[in-house]
Amino acid sequence: MSTVNMLIAGFGGQGSLFAGKFLAYKGLIEDKEVSWLPSYGPEMRGGTANCSVIVSDDSVGSPIVNNPDVLVALNLPSLDKFEPNVVAGGDIFLDSTLIARKVERTDVNAHYIPATRLAEENKLGNLANMVMMGYVMKIKGMYDEASIDKALDKVVPPSKPQLREPNLKALMAGMEYSE
Repeated sequence: MSTVNMLIAGFGGQGSLFAGKFLAYKGLIEDKEVSWLPSYGPEMRGGTANCSVIVSDDSVGSPIVNNPDVLVALNLPSLDKFEPNVVAGGDIFLDSTLIARKVERTDVNAHYIPATRLAEENKLGNLANMVMMGYVMKIKGMYDEASIDKALDKVVPPSKPQLREPNLKALMAGMEYSE
């Protein structure tokens, strides 16, 4: 991996910012150059939220991802808004439980993951975001067990240690999923 420019987008409360922060910490732990830039409206929960994540072997010049290599769309408005911006040959990962339509572009790789359904089936509540991250890491060759554990330790608040294991299970559900 040299550089991955990723955009993770969804409604506020779906965990797009948390997922991006997880990947950023994971990159830092792996001695990568990293940028994490959140963007959300004043509504936050229920409004739109997205974050740009860059993980690179080289210095990151700008934290803004206008044309992602990887788009993770957790809802239809995010897919509608950001699909046109993905670079040709890039990857679009979408939660097929919540997004009924197919990716319209033919010059990108589309991945349909029923993340919300998988989270529900595994009694993982609203951790579809981390199911998606597990699948993205698998497909993009970003899996590293040691850095995943350390990154979870960074993003799960010390006041809520009971959330660490469900997040790990959600990542594993995504890793085990096959289209």
